[in-house]
Amino acid sequence: MLKIGEFSKLTHVSVRMLRYYDNHGLLKPSHIDKMTGYRMYSVEQVPELQKIVLLRDLNFGVAEIINLLSNWSDDFLIAQMKSKIEETEKIIDIEQDRLAKIKTAIGHIQNRQIDTHYNVTLKSIPCCKIVSLRRKIPKYSCEGELWDELNKFIRLEHIEIEKHSYNNIAIYHDEEHMDTDIDVEVCYIVKKLGKDKDGFVFRELEGINSMACTMVYGPYENLAAAYHSFLQWLTDHQQYQMDNPCRQVTIIDYHDTDNPEEYLTEIQIPLIENKCST
Repeated sequence: MLKIGEFSKLTHVSVRMLRYYDNHGLLKPSHIDKMTGYRMYSVEQVPELQKIVLLRDLNFGVAEIINLLSNWSDDFLIAQMKSKIEETEKIIDIEQDRLAKIKTAIGHIQNRQIDTHYNVTLKSIPCCKIVSLRRKIPKYSCEGELWDELNKFIRLEHIEIEKHSYNNIAIYHDEEHMDTDIDVEVCYIVKKLGKDKDGFVFRELEGINSMACTMVYGPYENLAAAYHSFLQWLTDHQQYQMDNPCRQVTIIDYHDTDNPEEYLTEIQIPLIENKCST
């Protein structure tokens, strides 16, 4: 039998962690001396401790480790590890998004772009014939998957689309900002309407008499600042209030240039006259 300090030295696990494992039911001492209260461990407990250390290093929680130790088998262990891979990949995606935002914020500070104001112009947007795909996506960065599906459908069905730079419209149907389950419709203007198929819809996209439009140059991270600037525009033009849904038209993107600083996107926000304005 080994005292807790001796067991700690031989296994390279601190006394603090051994006590933590004891308190949480992961690894109880083999014996507790009734006279001294010392925790005593046996060599036979080393393999169990190695399993615990391995699972802790893989970021399994206490409850998960207890479950794994109670049901230890290759198949169960592999299944739980695959689940942990999926969980870890989601965390990595979230942190990569956070890292990109931090880098963008640094760039804005260095370039003194935080207070950038965008010019808003009013346009009348005519109705048009479109083919579209509408779906809820988990995050905005997944919009590209919808475009890939729509492009494939157009190619396979030999659909004729209008050839001009404004023929790339994303419509955001949610009436509030959504962090997930974002209701997005991607569409192209077509020469003529066809038959709906497999979720792809042909329809008339309604015209908008008063559409507030602003051009956003550079990477997509700049879009947020443009929307913020529009808030100030609404404050200065209280005869209008915004309507739904908003649109974004991609004019220059990664298909046209390798430099995100050269991207060009137009934000389109429908307006209605504010009857309460004076």
